[in-house]
Amino acid sequence: MSNGAHYEVLARKYRPQTFSELTGQEHVSRTLQNAIDSGRVAHAFLFTGARGVGKTSTARILAKTLNCEKGVTHEPCNVCPLCIEITKGTSTDVFEIDGASNTGVDDIRELRDNSKYLPSHSRYKIFIIDEVHMLSTNAFNALLKTLEEPPEHVKFIFATTEPHKLPITILSRCQRFDFKRVPLVKIIARLRQIADAEGIIVNDSALALVARKGDGSMRDSLTAFDQVLACCGSTVTDEDVITLIGAVDRRLLADISAAVFSGDAQRVLAGVKQVDGVGYNMRQFCQELIEHFRNLLVIRSVKKPEEILDLAEAELDELRRQSDGFSALDIQRRLTILIKADGEMAYATFPRLILEIALLKAATLEPVIPIQELLEKIRTLEAGAVHTPSLPWEAGRPAPTVPQRQQEAVPAAAPPRQSPAVAPAAAPPPAAATAASVRPIAGQPGWERFVAYVIEKNPAIGSVLEHGSPLKQEPGNMEIGFPAGSYFLASIQDPVSIEEIQALAKAFSGQETRLRITAITPETGANPLSLAEKKKFDLEQHQEELKREVADHPVINEALRIFGGAITEIRKA
Repeated sequence: MSNGAHYEVLARKYRPQTFSELTGQEHVSRTLQNAIDSGRVAHAFLFTGARGVGKTSTARILAKTLNCEKGVTHEPCNVCPLCIEITKGTSTDVFEIDGASNTGVDDIRELRDNSKYLPSHSRYKIFIIDEVHMLSTNAFNALLKTLEEPPEHVKFIFATTEPHKLPITILSRCQRFDFKRVPLVKIIARLRQIADAEGIIVNDSALALVARKGDGSMRDSLTAFDQVLACCGSTVTDEDVITLIGAVDRRLLADISAAVFSGDAQRVLAGVKQVDGVGYNMRQFCQELIEHFRNLLVIRSVKKPEEILDLAEAELDELRRQSDGFSALDIQRRLTILIKADGEMAYATFPRLILEIALLKAATLEPVIPIQELLEKIRTLEAGAVHTPSLPWEAGRPAPTVPQRQQEAVPAAAPPRQSPAVAPAAAPPPAAATAASVRPIAGQPGWERFVAYVIEKNPAIGSVLEHGSPLKQEPGNMEIGFPAGSYFLASIQDPVSIEEIQALAKAFSGQETRLRITAITPETGANPLSLAEKKKFDLEQHQEELKREVADHPVINEALRIFGGAITEIRKA
């Protein structure tokens, strides 16, 4: 043993030899044992799953169970010559074929021809084809007939990590068993059994690091454990495991997460520097952080996290302590930042910088007020606002109408554009009652009603008249001014439009009306406002009035003070 000539690696030395020794695949073991006990053993099996979870080991155990000298039983004896031959791989009736090396149709034809002969000294000829998905299409076709109607003395067991690559014709002829990733807790328990059997002194936290390195594969975990033992001998520490297999120290994850929640930027950057110092991949570390925050989130979100998380009991207890005092929302907000950073790091030239920015952002997040607390504060505000003025749009008095606002605001704010030489238009006769429902505009009631009437009869011309200023409006005469060089002036000057407006004016007033179109210069301020200009002016006045009322309202000011908000937009519902 000292020179290593006869050393057997742990993955081979402690390979399962019975169904009861299979770790994490109890559903497969129980089904196969029941099939054997009831005599319902299929002629073809397909074992699928990740690497190192026990597919080939289960195939050997099944082969021993079917050919054991003590009879077909749900557990092999492992002491008879036939069981020993299968364990050593020397049986003449159990063939283990590597699908990656025997991909051709000729190899499968040889297998098919060989299957016709009776086994030499066993009950069954058993063909175990590993990585069966590597066979060629022609090889699969050559196997189909034999697989569908094999001789009674033949059993096929296929193993693959990629079942989606198998033809449906092969899948439909096999009983499929899906092998699961081995849970972390069971890998740790198995490593503990092996460590005790080998006389190794190691704590559970170090075994957890080794098991996590295996990522659900028992074989990978045992290989990593072998590497650790080769360096450390019979005594293994956490630091040894971290150094040898490149695992992230869970204490570093806990320290950085604590620094993030406490807002300690110094500790956050120091932690990233430490990770970079040991040469650990920054994106891989970011993914470890994401997994850590995800564990914290699950613990704060569910009552029984042990049913969700694949963690040892000691790790669960430690995470519970770390998550105390933090809400699920606090953790989720920071987890979202890290997930976004992970996506950016895939194409980044400076992954460390992206990770640092993400962690600093997570550490400086402003706290959010829980929704229940916000609702309670709103109820308090509502209760205290019983004797305060209501909101502007809920006030006892109605909101000012357009005519009221113009009567109040235009004399004080509007520029002196109304021409004193223009006399007020005469009231229209009863024939014009169709436009009487339109609200009057101070100083130009007849003009507004006429434009409304034109819009009703001819919307195209009416929309142009809205941009004109009424320079003269009296019985039999009408003069309308439009900005010089404008589109509206050009579109209204053609004879057809003038004739149409005169006809509409006659229908509106009941008498012939002569129309004159004049080009004006609005910048002089000597002409009356057009309806479009008045609408714009009214809207601006209304918005200013609402802003003043909102800014002076005590309930709104108190809400802004409590919630630390600001008014960005005012809209009337």
